Amino acid sequence: MRIIELTNETKKSLLKELLKRSPDQYDEYEKTVKDILKDVKEKGDEAVISYSNKFDGNSISIDELRVSEEEIEEAYAAYDKKLIAVMEKAASNIRSYHEKQLQNSWFEAREDGTILGQKVTPIEKAGVYVPGGKAAYPSSTLMCVLPAVVAGVDRIIMTTPADKKGKVSPQTLVAAKIAGVKEIYKVGGAQAIGALAYGTATIPKVDKIVGPGNIFVALAKKQVFGSVSIDSIAGPSEILVLADSSANPRYIAADLLSQAEHDQLASAILITTDRTLAQRVDKEVEEFVNKLERKDIIQKSLDNYGYILIADNMDDAVLAVNEIASEHLEIVTEDPFEIMTRVRNAGAIFLGENSSEPLGDYFAGPNHVLPTNGTAKFFSPLSVDAFIKKSSIISYSRKALEEVASDIEAFAISEGLTAHANSIKVRFE
Repeated sequence: MRIIELTNETKKSLLKELLKRSPDQYDEYEKTVKDILKDVKEKGDEAVISYSNKFDGNSISIDELRVSEEEIEEAYAAYDKKLIAVMEKAASNIRSYHEKQLQNSWFEAREDGTILGQKVTPIEKAGVYVPGGKAAYPSSTLMCVLPAVVAGVDRIIMTTPADKKGKVSPQTLVAAKIAGVKEIYKVGGAQAIGALAYGTATIPKVDKIVGPGNIFVALAKKQVFGSVSIDSIAGPSEILVLADSSANPRYIAADLLSQAEHDQLASAILITTDRTLAQRVDKEVEEFVNKLERKDIIQKSLDNYGYILIADNMDDAVLAVNEIASEHLEIVTEDPFEIMTRVRNAGAIFLGENSSEPLGDYFAGPNHVLPTNGTAKFFSPLSVDAFIKKSSIISYSRKALEEVASDIEAFAISEGLTAHANSIKVRFE
């Protein structure tokens, strides 16, 4: 890994490099995605099947597009029972965590007859995209579906690509069964996003699409936003570790590589105030890479976006942490809770040497669908909030309206909107 001094110049250079991974930087794919979405909008199932056969190399028909209950039960019956038990424990933790996010409607009644409030309503139909091309991600199934279940969404529609034999990975189907989703369609990529956004004869149009995917999925979500809501536009995975001299270099090296193995665009960064720790982590990283199965991907990731930054002091280090706004942030210092209070921007924060990032990916309960590419400055992790909407409630008695009528009329007239003013005025003529 590159060991460099943390200065304003190196920080600016790093931020510039990291932003190159944003979906906004892949203009060459925009037209391809636009054409796919147009075809799906106009031709529906026919386009969905055509693109699925082309990109996934299978020969499924429209009649086979929806995963049958038999396929789900078959996958569940044949799957490793110990792994099913692990998934069920993870699902319990995820459900429990998200239940604490539930919001209630509220109303305030005043003596003058004014009633104000907020009505919280779950969205009717949610679309969940689960990746399934190069690898299966049952953890993403749990993370995307369970918040929607907790929120009370009426209908959850899941899409995930099928393999060349027209089958969905069994672990994804097992996770879907555990999470409680039954409506699953064998379609991935931009065509899946188009089907969920516009609807086809087979796949219903949804109100919101959530879930991570490749660059084509990210760009498709970006293009359909407005026709439907989306959670966010996910970029490559990233981890930032903030550490001092008290940290274990072997643990840190292992945690950095846990994200570098995702793909060659993944980012793994250590910021430390201790030069000796930096050198020891670099050595441990080198030893680990030679032993790990995905070492080619890991090495490319480190070559592209692997950094060890040495800060003069913890204040400078925390400032850099907030500017990078990483998807995953581990704080491994003598007092991680104190440092945490100074962090403004991070998707998920892991405190202490025993709170490694994979704990959040699989088991602890908080969602692993997180803001990337610096968007943690204004986005939050996927949550129950993503599956609800809020309506304002306003009710005035005649007495309450009369007391403020002249104020409203004056305000409306000042904006040149006399019809607004008249709407109030006619009630007291």
